[in-house]
Amino acid sequence: MSRRLGILATAILLLFAVVAAQAINVQFFRAPSLNASPQNPRVNQATTQYPRGEIIAADGTILAQSRPSKGYYQWRRIYPLGSLTSGVIGFASPSYGTWGLENEYDSELTAHPQPPQSFEQLLAPTSAANSVTLTLEPALQSIARNALLGRDGAAVVLDPRTGAVLAMYSNPTYNPVPLTSPTYTVAQAAWKRDTTNNAHGFPPLGLVATQQTFPPGSTFKIVTTAGVVAYKPSLLQKSYPVVATIKLPQSNKTLSNFGFVPCGGKVSVMLPVSCDPGYALLGLDLGGALLAKAANAFGYNSTPPLDFPNVVPSYFPPASSFLTNLPGVAYSAIGQQNVRATALQQALLAATIANGGTTMSPHFLAYVSSPEGTVVKRYVPTAWQHPLTPAQAGQIVPLMVDVAKYGTAAGWFPAADEVGAKTGTAQTGNSAKNTDDWMIAFAPASHPTVAIAVVVPFQSVSGTGSAVAGPIMKCLIEGTLALQAGQPATGTATTCPR
Repeated sequence: MSRRLGILATAILLLFAVVAAQAINVQFFRAPSLNASPQNPRVNQATTQYPRGEIIAADGTILAQSRPSKGYYQWRRIYPLGSLTSGVIGFASPSYGTWGLENEYDSELTAHPQPPQSFEQLLAPTSAANSVTLTLEPALQSIARNALLGRDGAAVVLDPRTGAVLAMYSNPTYNPVPLTSPTYTVAQAAWKRDTTNNAHGFPPLGLVATQQTFPPGSTFKIVTTAGVVAYKPSLLQKSYPVVATIKLPQSNKTLSNFGFVPCGGKVSVMLPVSCDPGYALLGLDLGGALLAKAANAFGYNSTPPLDFPNVVPSYFPPASSFLTNLPGVAYSAIGQQNVRATALQQALLAATIANGGTTMSPHFLAYVSSPEGTVVKRYVPTAWQHPLTPAQAGQIVPLMVDVAKYGTAAGWFPAADEVGAKTGTAQTGNSAKNTDDWMIAFAPASHPTVAIAVVVPFQSVSGTGSAVAGPIMKCLIEGTLALQAGQPATGTATTCPR
């Protein structure tokens, strides 16, 4: 009998242990996910009975707010600027949840218990949402949209000193209003339309700037140059033959300059005119391992720490892939073959050179404020990568200034703007019938306050990075510098579309 009682007691103790373990698991380990679960009645109540917090632009423009609505959902989300900012703001939908910054800062924007301000509130806590203020400038969003002229593409504008995202516009984009409809059939039709790929394979709900990668073409020559400066500076003084075409090692392949124009010389001569054969040879001299090291140092193959969902990394082949593939080294050095980059990555590249070799973490958040207007959280700028020293970055700045003065980006920028730039024209598609056209830039070169990347993919093969991306870059550079000087961003250049 005593043996049976011992077994029973042991079993009871084990059951108590299981119950205690599950209680600890629920109370401590699973509590955060359960609190945030959409199946949590408190969460459902917060989303249906309380307004979400506002999302506010850097200039004070309301980008998202809640307004009273009839029916089960007592509040409906409104987006005053519509498709101009929907790519980054996203939506809060009764049918499809949240996306974009609405998703990133959902815990702040959803009503939650507030610190008590009185004894009554201590006994009966009140719920309300915080508001989120961004670094985004609507005027620059508008410039980017107008300058793209309806073409697919993206523009990313950063403050290189802090990583603040001043603009991030992508096309295609979408109207967020139908997605917020309390009528499911209306929201469903909008969801189907906005998640369907266009002719280039881009869904309107997918942000081109952070979710699509393209061959960066000659904008990648900045990475190759940085690799030379950091790891083999003696190559800066090497003079390469002036030729239009070179034969690549380990193959019968050749590599020709754009338009079969002969070029060569030292790096200081080759970068402004974007000499493909010379940079291919430079890449071979640097070597695949150091080229990959340079790319990784700038953030390739890593996900940029942007406060935004589903950001994809850019891609550079691993060093091991070049061991028996020297032609691959040559093509990769000029941003072709398997190299792929997002517009965000290339904006960070320009920002890194502008910021003395340090890549600041990109961010949309400026600060979070309480319902009473008190700032409860403020973004603190942080460094992400350190690919170059200030002295090394300082060697590249004048080369990029020469690109804007007399190189492939010449003619777009007033001398007073002190622009440093690099163009890129990457052949893509079947039989190279199209080009992905790029430009990256920063200004003013003496004390950079803005860094930008523009990409317009799937353009006519007759187009170039300068001809296609140049007008967009000009408008964004002038608009940003005007804003920073306390002037209106519009009307800064007569050639910018209104």
